[in-house]
Amino acid sequence: MRKAALHNLGCKVNAYETEGMQQLLEQAGYEIVPFEEAADVYVINTCSVTNIAERKSRQMIHRARKRNPHSVVVAAGCYVQTSEVRVQGDDAVDILIGNNKKHELPNLLERYFADRRGGRPQESLAAVGDIAEDSSYESLSVSRTAERTRAFIKVQDGCNQFCSYCIIPYARGRVRSREVADVLQEVGRLAANGYREVVLTGIHLSSYGIDSGTGLLKLIEEVHKVPGIARIRLGSLEPKIITEEFARRLSALPKVCPHFHLSLQSGCDSTLQRMNRKYTCAEYEEGCGVLRNYFSHPAITTDVIVGFPGETEEEFEDTRQFLKRIGFFEIHIFKYSLRKGTRAARMEPQVPEEIKHRRSETLFEDLAPMNEEFLKWHIGRQAEALIEEKVSIGGTEYFLGHTKEYVKMAVPVAGHEAWKMENKLVRGRVTARLKEHVLLMGNVFEEKS
Repeated sequence: MRKAALHNLGCKVNAYETEGMQQLLEQAGYEIVPFEEAADVYVINTCSVTNIAERKSRQMIHRARKRNPHSVVVAAGCYVQTSEVRVQGDDAVDILIGNNKKHELPNLLERYFADRRGGRPQESLAAVGDIAEDSSYESLSVSRTAERTRAFIKVQDGCNQFCSYCIIPYARGRVRSREVADVLQEVGRLAANGYREVVLTGIHLSSYGIDSGTGLLKLIEEVHKVPGIARIRLGSLEPKIITEEFARRLSALPKVCPHFHLSLQSGCDSTLQRMNRKYTCAEYEEGCGVLRNYFSHPAITTDVIVGFPGETEEEFEDTRQFLKRIGFFEIHIFKYSLRKGTRAARMEPQVPEEIKHRRSETLFEDLAPMNEEFLKWHIGRQAEALIEEKVSIGGTEYFLGHTKEYVKMAVPVAGHEAWKMENKLVRGRVTARLKEHVLLMGNVFEEKS
């Protein structure tokens, strides 16, 4: 039996596809081993979102080659799609697989090993198409994931937005949506395997269905009907998808988690225009208000880029004040990273690294009281947590899980030793803050199977 090892770089969609490729290899008879071990096949699912991500992808390819010089090294994904000629010229790579071609992995390996047995010259094999012309949705699926309670499900691929800083539309192609029936089959399999929560994700989730006529809201409503699933969480959303109707219909679905990641990037309209984002700060703020009208204390999280080309001190201050006004649970703060091949890479002036660093640190300082205020609201109130694991905090054992708002909750093991808590939904009263980002749930009075 041949051994295969896989390594993922990049986003949740990449992670899903890596798990899909792993399960294809298992079905083909491969034994899956950790990437650090000797293997006959190494598969690196690469990332291209930044120049740094591409460099890490190359490093992992060469690390695999050094680990076993006689192995077959497969490079797949976004870096391969955007830099096919460069990857094909790399002696460390035996097989190249672009996006929308990952389902071909077992067949490509079979061809490669057949050529090796036949004594034919070992030239690299490539399955890299013109992603911009591909309108099909790739048939990858999973029946389990690395997490034991929560499963990420890819329902959409591609992006039509062309933000000025982003290479992803060139790596992933145009929007392609997965058939509702196919999504429901996978959700059903995962529920049958014990998963209680699913996270619907995609490259540009808000665009789901624009190519098929079935919108994201309808998909969510159909997933809500699947028995066994207790929670539905959504991946990153575009602000303009949040309308009165969208929020009203979502709020009527009790399985939907009131945890919304609304991509922002900047709280300054002039910066948003240079980024080619398709909304204004006022529209973003209106969407947050709509969510807060329909959900009680929803968790709203976001992404922000500091030091985008041309960002002045005044524009940064606009962003800073906007973030404070909205009041987020979490903010993912990124220093702008120049990505060759994008319009932003040619914009002037580029902001010096030391200014990016200072602005990033300032926003991290601003975030702390927002996070503190959001967590403090829960103390004294009842909450429900999906238990994921047992941990030790300060020498005491706790069951740890998340609420629907994705707040970490800890339940003392003492007194509940007989409970089989993993993958259980429990309710109790939040009594205190146990440690940074973790709240303590006491008086647990309900356990749901």
